[in-house]
Amino acid sequence: MTSQIIRNCRISESNELHDLWIRDEKIERIMPSTLDGESIVDIRLTDIEEDEEQRARLPGQTLTLDAQGALLLPGLIEPHIHLEKALLLDRMSGDAASLQEAISMTAALKAGFTEEDMIERSVEVINKLSGYGVTQLRCHVEVDPMLQLRAMSSALEVKERMRSKVDMQIVVFPQEGIASAPGTVELMEEAVRMGADVIGGITYVDPDLEEHSKFVFELAERSNLPIDFHADFSLNPEDAGIIHIARKTVEYGYQGNVSAGHVTSLAAMSREKASLYAGQIAEAGLHLMTLPATDLYLNGRGDDYNVRRGIAPIGLLRDHGVNVIYGSNNIQNAFTPFGSGNPLDVAWLLGHAAFMGSRKDTETLVEMATYGAAKALGLRDYGLWAGAQADLVMFPVQSKRQLIIERPRPIGVWKRGCLLANENSLEWRMK
Repeated sequence: MTSQIIRNCRISESNELHDLWIRDEKIERIMPSTLDGESIVDIRLTDIEEDEEQRARLPGQTLTLDAQGALLLPGLIEPHIHLEKALLLDRMSGDAASLQEAISMTAALKAGFTEEDMIERSVEVINKLSGYGVTQLRCHVEVDPMLQLRAMSSALEVKERMRSKVDMQIVVFPQEGIASAPGTVELMEEAVRMGADVIGGITYVDPDLEEHSKFVFELAERSNLPIDFHADFSLNPEDAGIIHIARKTVEYGYQGNVSAGHVTSLAAMSREKASLYAGQIAEAGLHLMTLPATDLYLNGRGDDYNVRRGIAPIGLLRDHGVNVIYGSNNIQNAFTPFGSGNPLDVAWLLGHAAFMGSRKDTETLVEMATYGAAKALGLRDYGLWAGAQADLVMFPVQSKRQLIIERPRPIGVWKRGCLLANENSLEWRMK
């Protein structure tokens, strides 16, 4: 495979520029930038794509890109998304005014989902994500008596088909509940045999959370897989399924291997109670995924005045040491009628909603979509270091604050060392 050198890239907030070497699928080394006097020939990415003779010359060549101070990050991560439910606006008869309405409307639409339809919409969303610099994602795939295993089959096909652009973790997710939807136990077990990567759960559908969580943890333990819950999606301060999950996590020795999305009820609790719970969440090593586009859209609708924002208390949780990250959750459906697939849009939204506007906060927002998300997904060879998988994204900005403010499209996205086609043509130099 062709070796690549990315020169004069910005990998931190300092003014110092670095050179990064890629060999095969890995980052080979990173060093402070130096000038050399070697003669070089200019070529363009588009030339490589269109010229077969040029491509034939590449295996023995080293390609060099002058980043000219552009910001280089490890590939962005989308840690919580529903692909088979995306892009449904044109099929909806109305708009959802509550979480239960969104669930009911989507359940009615699911009867018409075919594998081909789910694959087509999933691929469209992943192409959008990749274009914005996403190289890893975790998607929740529903299994229930209506869909059976069709969504699981389609997700496995998409995972393989889109491997050149993203690595995809599949969560087997019981949206309609387990006890509430007879047959789901067997479907989840079969989904694991088919190749699910994560066991999903949900705290607000089945009447007995103990029974529900016991099955989830035992299936995960038998399968040696991590867990990802939907939890406490409400503004009811009495909803504390996350504490049940924290206790189960410790009981099963699953610290560091359990995530939970939403957890918005924490925002409705007193500061004292929320702080107590945040400490217990941290002690259990839970990863929390705030989903601000959906959480802001559906929560707070019952408030006549002083309408609550409806997102988890990010600052409080982070102060207690909880790994808090963010995801898109849904793209253009009853749960979230907006969304382009750009994680930076979610970061921008969260920055406003969670009062995260300082320079340090914007650095945190970028960290949440990179290293924080990698920690939650258990990625071992992720990052900007020698030996890491060469999943990279380059933006035409010089700081992370500028990145969140402007949210430009990337000028380069690499997956396993391979530069993906990009409408913003990159200038290369071939030695």
